[in-house]
Order: sequence, then structure tokens, then C-alpha cells
Amino acid sequence: MLGFRRKLRIETERMTLRLPVHSDWRDWSGLRAQSEAFLTPWEPGWAPDHLSRRAFSNRVYWAARAQVQGTALPMLMVRRDDQQLLGAITLDNIRRGPSQAGTLGYWIGEPFARQGLMREAILGMVHHAFTALELSRVEAACLPENLASRGVLEKTGFKYEGVAQSYLQIAGRWRNHVLYANLRGDRRGRTGVG
Repeated sequence: MLGFRRKLRIETERMTLRLPVHSDWRDWSGLRAQSEAFLTPWEPGWAPDHLSRRAFSNRVYWAARAQVQGTALPMLMVRRDDQQLLGAITLDNIRRGPSQAGTLGYWIGEPFARQGLMREAILGMVHHAFTALELSRVEAACLPENLASRGVLEKTGFKYEGVAQSYLQIAGRWRNHVLYANLRGDRRGRTGVG
């Protein structure tokens, strides 16, 4: 694993998942700005400098450190045929030892939603988590009313596990989130969704 850390790429049918680099700032900030109204109901509040070059540079440095330290895989989703930035997917809070788990987070630009791209990215990241990283569990959480996110999780093998009270601050309010998990070698049947 140490030999390919810096050049890590996860290939899916239509895209490459890769770490951000400084030259991605214009595409990233442009897509985030264009999709702001689409994204902000589901995300923690954006800092005043969220779209700035400096904030993005900090994100690039954090991504590189996190990947080398094995604590996170913050990847951009890039369409292979034209190098179009589509969104991002992060496997964060990677825990080793008896846990062998990580937490999945993701966003997609509004122009690319509802095209099966996030489903493809999640399947690629989870496969990597279970095979290359040898994790046993990948967790995800979303707002109960975020039906698109719940649907993509369920279509990619995640199962509903419950509700976390006041899980994240969204739009300035502490919000409950529904919790999902995907287990390597999962033998659970369908679970009731709350």
C-alpha cells in the first residue's frame, strides 16, 4: 500500500477518483458556486472564505496529509472522457484496530445529479475500502428528508441502522441524521427504514 499512496486513483466505469491538486481550484470553486443552492440544504454551513483559493489550498494539503497518515481519502470525482469535475467523495475518520471502519461523505454538482454518478463513485470507494484498505465497515449519515442520498446509499448496499440525535449542524441548527452502514461480507437481510 505504501508504494502507491501518492498516485492513488480509483477507477470506475466513467470516472477517476483522485486526490485534489492545487490546479483544481477553479473547477472546484466554480462547481461549488454553481451548485450552492442545491448543496447548502444538506451540508454544514460554508465559511465566508469557503470558495477561496487559500481555503482550497488548505484542503489540498489536508487531503495529502490525511491520505499519507491513513486517516482519510478525500477524492475528487473526475469524468474520464473530458476531465470534468463532477463532485467529491471522502472516506474519513478511518479507524484501525478492532474497529476497521470509516465514514463516507460525498457531494455532486447539480448539473451531474441523477445520472448514476454518485452511485458509481460510492461503489468504487466502498470496494476500495473493503479490498485495498481491508476495512470491515463503512458508515454514512444524512438528513432524514434527503431522499436522494438515502436512495443512493440503499442502492449501493448500505442498510439503515438508526437515528443520531443532533448529529451535525446544518444551516445553523443541530440536526438529527439517519445512519447507514455497509459491512464487508454483510449477511444482514433488508432492514426496516425509519
